[in-house]
Amino acid sequence: MNYHWNWGIYLEQIKGGGETYLSWLMTGLGWTVSVSLCSWAIALVLGFLIGTLRTAPSRRVARLCTAYVELFRNIPLLVQMFLWFFVVPEFLPHGLSMWVKQEMPAKEFLTASACLGLFTSARIAEQVRAGIQSLPAGQRHAGLAMGFTLPQTYRYVLLPLAFRIILPPLTSEFMNVFKNSSVAFAIGVLELTFQARQMQEDSEQGIETYLAVTLLYFICAFIANRGMSWIEKRTRIPGCIAAET
Repeated sequence: MNYHWNWGIYLEQIKGGGETYLSWLMTGLGWTVSVSLCSWAIALVLGFLIGTLRTAPSRRVARLCTAYVELFRNIPLLVQMFLWFFVVPEFLPHGLSMWVKQEMPAKEFLTASACLGLFTSARIAEQVRAGIQSLPAGQRHAGLAMGFTLPQTYRYVLLPLAFRIILPPLTSEFMNVFKNSSVAFAIGVLELTFQARQMQEDSEQGIETYLAVTLLYFICAFIANRGMSWIEKRTRIPGCIAAET
């Protein structure tokens, strides 16, 4: 194997600039974490809302929410990223469309965060629906019998229990957000994968580049896993599924 190893490449200066390749990677890591956390916040809010409404008594509302889930869950994330970035602005009113395409601040970051958040929210919604429906029907009846309204029954009885049940799959989704954020490089977000491609082309040290990026993605996913595991231990209820895993 005629490959020239250079483990000091990370501290070398970029050709034609004062930065180091390590600074490129750290910048990429910052954007990766920012996109992931913003999209996770969007996904949690929308996912719990849509998932809850899918179990509502109104069939019309449930069907609309099911359509939302099927739409965002069955289209590849990369295709959705291109649609939101290149296609959706063309259908906006002319003035708004020109603002989005030419003047919108942090367009790439906001588009990537929204797209990844919507994509992940559909997956979380399905988990929330399954968590609520896995609860005994007596839980809902007991809440209503105590004088709670239906929204209060969801708020104080069903959702707290469902949340604990779905924590393990939520952990996987949180880890996936960091990994899926790599797709954002396709629309110009300077995240880890984007910076890795630049570093590999500039330094011609592909193995060292992608080993470092792999390690950084692993660290992000591992921290997410440990954080969710801590939440799971703090919120577990004896006898629930989450308490036995």
